[in-house]
Amino acid sequence: MKFPFTRLRRSRAYQWSRRLINDVYIDSSDFILPVFVQTGSKKKDQIETMPGIYRYSIDLLDGVIERALKNKIPAIAIFPLVENSKKNKLGSEAINKNNLACKAIQKIKKISDDIGVMADVALDPYTSHGHDGIIINNKIDNDETNKFLIKQSLNLASAGCDIIAPSDMMDGRIGLIRKALENKKYKDIQILSYAVKYASNFYSPFRDAIKTKKLLKTDKKTYQMDFKNLNECMLEVKMDIDEGADAVMVKPALSYLDIIYKIKNKFHVPVYAYNVSGEYSLIKCGIKNGIIPDEAILEVVYSIKRAGANAIVSYFANEIVEKYLKN
Repeated sequence: MKFPFTRLRRSRAYQWSRRLINDVYIDSSDFILPVFVQTGSKKKDQIETMPGIYRYSIDLLDGVIERALKNKIPAIAIFPLVENSKKNKLGSEAINKNNLACKAIQKIKKISDDIGVMADVALDPYTSHGHDGIIINNKIDNDETNKFLIKQSLNLASAGCDIIAPSDMMDGRIGLIRKALENKKYKDIQILSYAVKYASNFYSPFRDAIKTKKLLKTDKKTYQMDFKNLNECMLEVKMDIDEGADAVMVKPALSYLDIIYKIKNKFHVPVYAYNVSGEYSLIKCGIKNGIIPDEAILEVVYSIKRAGANAIVSYFANEIVEKYLKN
């Protein structure tokens, strides 16, 4: 191909022709909306480090779900703010059938059965130390944690959860959870494994949202992945698929687009990506301060989709649908 016979700008010259050659599309079905829930009634509290994002009491979820349904968002991800009085070293509240997450799932299912409900399997919202697992001899004990994760998974399943999403990064937990679900006749419940979860600095606002930041005295590098590593993710994904995961998550998204691409092209399985709290807050603050234009939001999600993500967990979900995807 030689210039001037080949002029790539010809196809870019007009809006209509740019539309004709688009090869990546975003629509509402690409999103999962994260929702923070809290105890109490008629409570809607702004999360200071996440502009425009709130914690809702369960009685206010009607409006949240109605908006998501109107925007044709397929699924909600529930994240509970657990009261400190209910936290302990084991995270026992995670297996309480009347805990906040279970109540939220039950409420959503009463509002509508036309939207999927996803819930994390991890102990960090429930532990007094803020870690995802049980500490024994100053270490996160993999196998003892797995025993609790199985119980937590069954608890969420009994509440009506559609997608169990282990985000803890314990070895072997997917197979154990899948076996437990099968034994209890929960054969249709999906497992979305956070197979590739890096020990990232971009989680900080999320920890503000569920108030675990001050509890956490050490980092999570003994179980979450080292962000310097490239090939380790392939082992994590293969293990979790072999153990019965229906889909895998890459978290965070923006700094790991190469990882999303690598996994999608190797395994050809559904790959989800989490456009995490730190990414959200950085972009929102940049827009608020006039550093970047509002349309940067759209550019971000297109980059994640272009890398190969089937679905994106994003705090931008409603905003993108309402601003950019509705004619």
